[in-house]
Amino acid sequence: MSHETMLQVRVWRGKEDGAFQTYQVPKRENQTVLDVVTEVQRRHEPALAYRFACRVGVCGSCAMTVNGQPRWTCRTHVKSIGPDDTITIEPLRNLPRIKDLATDMTGFFDKWGQAGNVFEGTRTRHDPPAGIDPSSKKRRRADAGIECINCAVCYAACDVVAWNTDYAGPAALNRAWTLVNDERHGDTRGTLKAATGDGGCGTCHSQGNCTRACPIGLNPSESIAGLKRQSLLALVGLD
Repeated sequence: MSHETMLQVRVWRGKEDGAFQTYQVPKRENQTVLDVVTEVQRRHEPALAYRFACRVGVCGSCAMTVNGQPRWTCRTHVKSIGPDDTITIEPLRNLPRIKDLATDMTGFFDKWGQAGNVFEGTRTRHDPPAGIDPSSKKRRRADAGIECINCAVCYAACDVVAWNTDYAGPAALNRAWTLVNDERHGDTRGTLKAATGDGGCGTCHSQGNCTRACPIGLNPSESIAGLKRQSLLALVGLD
């Protein structure tokens, strides 16, 4: 009879005042961390709370903290996180804990408004579509950050968010940068003013944790740097 290797899985249970509980899960080939969480829920803790949807690395809803790093658990293979057969799984950092591995995302989304992230079109359905050159500098800047799906991994990775709850965070500021560069947006100055105000891009310490953590390879650090440059140009009247 072959010997089955077991993973020691430490899972956060409860809210802020909860604790880790340890479970044993068989180690399998091509096993993802989401597979592990699902097995804990199905075989050990039916009441375990966590989020997931697509399971194929598209929606971002399965983001959790794995061995201290925010990750999409459906994209994270057990064998990729190190040779140790112990895995520690927690909710995303910098967000209130609802229960177990599920967090309250309300504050994260509220900060989009703080950063001026409402698109205001200048045309109606009766007008012809705006003619935008896809190779223009502004369009390429917008396209570089527009694929963000609001998974909050960058927000959880950000130390400045942990220190300063007023900080809008990298996802919100990345979105603001796409709007500032979107020629169809009718309130560029309003967005820039919001994104550079209290808790805006000037609060960023340029550590780059957001860029290192982004599961789809976006660069919020570059977007925030762009907002800083643009705010200086606006200050001296060169925007």
